[in-house]
Amino acid sequence: MTFARSLSEVHAIQGTPWRRLIPAVAPLVAAMWLSGCSTTLNSSDLSPGSTASSAAAAPESVSNLGTGDFKVGLILPLSASGNAGAAGQAMRNGAEMALAESGGSNIQLLPKDDSGTAQGAQIAVQQAVDEGAQIVLGPLFAHSVTSAKPIARSRAVPMIAFSSDSNVAAAGTYLLSFLPESDVDRVVAYAISQGKRSFIGLVPGSAYGSVVEGEFKQSVARRGGRVMALEHYAEDRSKIGDAARLVAQAASRADALFIPDGGEAVNDVMAALSAAGVNLHQFALLGTQLWDDPKIFSNPLLEGGWYPAPDPAGFRAFADRYRSRYRQDPPRPAALAYDAVALVAALAKSQGSQRITDEVLTSPSGYSGIDGVFRFRNDGTNQRGLAILRVTPSGGQVISPALRTFSASAT
Repeated sequence: MTFARSLSEVHAIQGTPWRRLIPAVAPLVAAMWLSGCSTTLNSSDLSPGSTASSAAAAPESVSNLGTGDFKVGLILPLSASGNAGAAGQAMRNGAEMALAESGGSNIQLLPKDDSGTAQGAQIAVQQAVDEGAQIVLGPLFAHSVTSAKPIARSRAVPMIAFSSDSNVAAAGTYLLSFLPESDVDRVVAYAISQGKRSFIGLVPGSAYGSVVEGEFKQSVARRGGRVMALEHYAEDRSKIGDAARLVAQAASRADALFIPDGGEAVNDVMAALSAAGVNLHQFALLGTQLWDDPKIFSNPLLEGGWYPAPDPAGFRAFADRYRSRYRQDPPRPAALAYDAVALVAALAKSQGSQRITDEVLTSPSGYSGIDGVFRFRNDGTNQRGLAILRVTPSGGQVISPALRTFSASAT
């Protein structure tokens, strides 16, 4: 039996589109996707400055979960303020739920509060490994991962972190989150497969924008396409019209338009391009997971656009079970914590008394989680099986299914 099948059996999930989550959690979801991009985040909801003071507060005392012999550190911003703390608590719930559903697990979770700070993460990881953790799950933020991973590495303890910043990935420090690079590569590959060759784009002038811009240029070039024009706009979109006019000069020579941003920003970009005289119907419209937003679906100019996302068959069943257990709706990061614990529980069962090594974690066959298949690369980044969805007035519609298995060779 492969590890992928083993973890799939742990999950055994059915579901429906995750766009149906309660709209109130959407800002948190978007912020969490971007939470690792830099220490200055795209969303003020989860910026390090809003999570806690730069000095580590005394961590909260958190009870262990489970009584197994295989100890697992779980590092979360439980006492951080605002959405970061709420996400940390929800991720702890997701981890607890995975432990309860794993059946006969021999693991014991050692939850530690890092307060959302770099120093707090160092203290929390040190405590976990001193208490015998054989693997560490978390932290959430990029700056916390950066500060804590040397401690885990010095003790030869692998870390599965939740940051979305691929810069903090490394051998032995694996990222389970959704990486912006994967979004871009998937949607570009699909556009090329549909005969699109000439691309233009407008990109936010942010850390997230820098990441997706770099991957966009590389992905288009790898597949023989051309980027005809790519312009930036400020995060406050104050001069978006200037960027749109520059892109408009190359619009007649392009067949695909890339706008990697969230709902309101994308709508502003479309309006600016239209005002600049661009015929928006001449392009395939391309976005990222941030397009899974009611504001996108309600804009008739975006109907038919393409964006990548997890196959919308997994999250609702998790959300239903979570809601039944905790009487509240889960933010999306709760599913990452669930997957991390379910993965470790399955591996601990299959490995017996043996350690979970880097070689085991980077198995080319990968694993099956709530949001589909994923696997860790040797450099600590991940590959996920993402679907391509089409924008419709009623939400995203799958037009290209996600991978359900990986080929034998890692990429």
